[in-house]
Amino acid sequence: MQIWVDADACPAVIKEILYRVADRVQMPVTLVANQLLRVPPSRFIRALQVPAGADVADREIVRLLEPGDLVVTGDIPLAADVLKKGGHALNPRGEFYTNDNIAQMLTMRAFMDELRGSGVDTGGPAAFSQADRQHFANSLDRHLARRKQG
Repeated sequence: MQIWVDADACPAVIKEILYRVADRVQMPVTLVANQLLRVPPSRFIRALQVPAGADVADREIVRLLEPGDLVVTGDIPLAADVLKKGGHALNPRGEFYTNDNIAQMLTMRAFMDELRGSGVDTGGPAAFSQADRQHFANSLDRHLARRKQG
């Protein structure tokens, strides 16, 4: 198993957690982004730069991931593709996308896009908090512990 990170929009604090986990559990973590990323020196951490363009990083993650891999992303369509390929998807706030919730999330995303397209100000997501950071770390640790057991 390895961890893939949709890194263009991933909060820096989440990347820091992932860097520590990579070395602690000796698991490959690959950050995929349109921009050049600086990552700490580690044989378990690498950055992969892809050409600029809509969804280029997403397509590369889906192409490279193997069933059982974990993808960290806030991108719901990417999460849906990850699940279809047999991977696991976790958002930076610590919530797993599942086959049970992904259809509803895609529907809500389309509805919100429609509202924004008609000029309604839907606001943005809440500011990333310490509680979000902790929830992500706990969800990641539980996932890794389950994978190690089974």
